[in-house]
Amino acid sequence: MKNKPLIGVMPLIDYSKDSYWMLPGYINGLKAAGSVPIVLPLMDNIDDVREIMDICDGFLFTGGQNVDPTIYAEEKTALCGECSIERDNMEKLILDEALKNDKPILGICRGIQFINAALGGTLWQDIPTQFSDKLTHCQKPPFDVPIHDVEIVTDSPLYRLLQKKTIAVNSYHHQGINKLSPHLKCMAYAPDGLTEAVYAPDKRFLWAVQWHPEYSFESDENSCLIFREFANKCQSIRSF
Repeated sequence: MKNKPLIGVMPLIDYSKDSYWMLPGYINGLKAAGSVPIVLPLMDNIDDVREIMDICDGFLFTGGQNVDPTIYAEEKTALCGECSIERDNMEKLILDEALKNDKPILGICRGIQFINAALGGTLWQDIPTQFSDKLTHCQKPPFDVPIHDVEIVTDSPLYRLLQKKTIAVNSYHHQGINKLSPHLKCMAYAPDGLTEAVYAPDKRFLWAVQWHPEYSFESDENSCLIFREFANKCQSIRSF
């Protein structure tokens, strides 16, 4: 009998409470897809990261604080919001090692932003003031309700998975991709032109989405399929 894949999940940080925490949707979405999620501790030691790399079959880059603009060579603006240097440092180590080992990666919200920035792209630090305020990207609760559509690029793995040109998604962010990393390709975009999903064509599985399947996987088939595709790719590299 095959073992379930083990997926390392980036921790969330609450500075006001001096704590690490986790939204249940990330964990439950991965469990429903047939994997065993493991919430990782903060790490800044490459040897520790390599130990984790030997254990985990894939990695989920979660939402959370904004990416520090120094990563994409910009100064922080007044509207950037709270950043997390600790997460940036850890996730850069995890990302680099995961790419070297071709471990599957899924990014959600901050995840797509961090991956893009770490791989040479840039971000809008505040979408309404720097890009456009014509579309609601930061909805109010409930977060499992779709707030806008995205157009899926037909020549993309996301289209091959979902077999749909348009899907409705939820949205809870004020930053997003400005310049796309040269290592990534767009899989979906919002009506205002903002990049909403990306992938790395030369990797086994590196996908990232700007919306939040962790809030909607129980009611939305598309969200379920994304989690399942990720888990399946993690399963495929397990050693027996």
